[in-house]
Amino acid sequence: MIDGLNNADVLPLLERVMQFAGQRHRLIVNNIANLNTPGYRPMDVSVEAFQEQLGDAVDARRENHGPFGGALELEESRQVSFTSNSLTLHPEASANSILFHDGSEKNIERTMQDLVENFSTFRLAVDLLRNRVQLLETAIRGRV
Repeated sequence: MIDGLNNADVLPLLERVMQFAGQRHRLIVNNIANLNTPGYRPMDVSVEAFQEQLGDAVDARRENHGPFGGALELEESRQVSFTSNSLTLHPEASANSILFHDGSEKNIERTMQDLVENFSTFRLAVDLLRNRVQLLETAIRGRV
């Protein structure tokens, strides 16, 4: 019964989005901390690939369990691996900016944009999850 509540609706999806954004936030902050380190190459993972993984898992869940329930089974990729309660990122050096004479890549504008976009994604997932949990609490209490 409890498992059915935990896997209902969008709860598992929001949980995975929050886990991904939290792990990616650590990567971006590390990139900012090492911005002036000679030879440092920023590390990141593909947000688009993760979104595609989520989309495939949601489609498979709908086919197997209908629109409102069932486990969200995500396929592992080169950059993201999953356990039952968490995920692990395997970042790669990004090559999206100019290579400077000291061998480092410095693109503070892009890095800060990534940080803001990632935080916005996390915050949206938290707000949606909070709304869903409040809706479940209301339903359990029997109030409208």
